[in-house]
Amino acid sequence: MTPSAGTGASVTAGEVTRWRNAVVVAYAASGLAFASWVSRLPAIRDALDLTPGNVGVLLLCMTLGSFASVSASGLIVLRLGSKRTIRTGSIMVGAGLLLTGFGTSVLSSPVATALGLAVIGLGTGSWNTASNVEGAAVERAVGRHIMPRLHGAFSLGTVAGAGLGAAAAAVSLPVAWHLAAAGAVVAVSVATAASWFRADTTPVAGERTYTPDNFEDPSTGPIPVIPAGTPSASEPLDNKRKIAQAWRDRRTLLLGVLVLGLALAEGAAGDWVALALADGHGQTDAAGAAGYGLFVTFMTIGRFAGTLVLDRFGRVPVMRWCAAMAVAGLGLFVFAPAPWLAFAGLAVWGLGASLGFPVGMSAAADDPAKAAARVSVVSTIGYGAFLCGPPLLGLLAEYVGILHSLLAVMVMLAVSFLLSPVARKLA
Repeated sequence: MTPSAGTGASVTAGEVTRWRNAVVVAYAASGLAFASWVSRLPAIRDALDLTPGNVGVLLLCMTLGSFASVSASGLIVLRLGSKRTIRTGSIMVGAGLLLTGFGTSVLSSPVATALGLAVIGLGTGSWNTASNVEGAAVERAVGRHIMPRLHGAFSLGTVAGAGLGAAAAAVSLPVAWHLAAAGAVVAVSVATAASWFRADTTPVAGERTYTPDNFEDPSTGPIPVIPAGTPSASEPLDNKRKIAQAWRDRRTLLLGVLVLGLALAEGAAGDWVALALADGHGQTDAAGAAGYGLFVTFMTIGRFAGTLVLDRFGRVPVMRWCAAMAVAGLGLFVFAPAPWLAFAGLAVWGLGASLGFPVGMSAAADDPAKAAARVSVVSTIGYGAFLCGPPLLGLLAEYVGILHSLLAVMVMLAVSFLLSPVARKLA
């Protein structure tokens, strides 16, 4: 038997392996879904005859849906459990992909397309939080730092989705057919893989569910140990209390700020690297795209190497090195006197940004009984930076240029460096 660390239960090695593989599928499918619609944005723009401003409004619909979902994700996961949340989220994302494609190719309706992207955002936010809760649980069961590799699976999913999207565009496959197929694959694969999830059915040491008789004063009666996702009459009120406590927890908030800097570094690269290379370093559009590909490649390498590095050195030194590398790489990219040095800076920047989010999720879930609430708080802060930070950099770029606007990210990375000790594992 293999102990499920921190859960007070035991599972076999085979069950843990199937559990881990199922969570890998959930992460990879999320990356596939994201890259599928992103890779067809040029086709969506052309089919709907959109201006750059109109495209921005479409993206804002997805962003607002994601942020609303991730903000409520703690309550959702506590109420439904991570398995049902992930299944529901993946089905919503599949439906959103279908609607996005249908609105583009069949209805030629920007409103329908925007609604589809909003549904994708709503499904994605809670799905990602629940995946991090499930991933942290299987990480405790395995007894190793596997969260970086789970996020690496997301990165591989984005690579696969982008490749399939490029192939679909090359053969002029209608957006509706492409996104409908991607949505079906995502929904079916995740719904099937969720059968092997265990975070909701393995009792958690210290988890307490209050009954109506003892809610006002827990000391007046026995408090049973009940797995997450098991309903009770007082559960909604108890869940709101857990979320409120998580938002008042000093360590959780500091973890959120730690993740904020590194998530902003990742999000800023996705939105601005290609343009910064073209406008700031005089490179072609193709070279700009290649530069972002280089960043993603090294970020993926960092995530798959993260397990070994974290097992050997621990979270705090690794987080310090990550923040320092991200600062160094970003600084080299901004001030590089030659293009080849800018590309070298992207590689270092990608490695530095690779582990912030996965390590932050692991640290937030150190206490299994409070994992869902705390992960939702850190996710909300991190995703807020990831989604909202890059547009704000665009406003700053109007005054100082794209390259120098990225220096604002370095300030937040310096804060992440100073906050690295809060990632230390709880005793």
